[in-house]
Amino acid sequence: MSEATLRIDTASPVPPYEQIRAQLAALISTGRLPEGERLPTVRQLAADLGLAAGTVARAYRELEAASLIRTRRGAGTRVAPLPEGAQRPDRAELAALARRFAAQARALGAENTDVLAAVQEALRE
Repeated sequence: MSEATLRIDTASPVPPYEQIRAQLAALISTGRLPEGERLPTVRQLAADLGLAAGTVARAYRELEAASLIRTRRGAGTRVAPLPEGAQRPDRAELAALARRFAAQARALGAENTDVLAAVQEALRE
């Protein structure tokens, strides 16, 4: 996988498989993981993240069900061509992500200006 890094927040209420699924889906839909890019094997990614192979396998199954990746025996798991209309993020999903981020930032004691500054900085990266 090219330079894309996945991070698992063990303190998050979001299950690890969902964190993997969401991060990979975002990387694929934004083009940071281009069509044809080979993903690590389930075992390799599980070892890299310190998770059980079943956790990564579930994330991969869900990504495959969403037609974002394809797994072929002997060829590994690769990023699939984006389905029609997949390049526009779902507004409801974006709103849910924003709410979760804001709630976690507030739990850390961040003020609204700090939260907005963090988002702006992340968008510049």
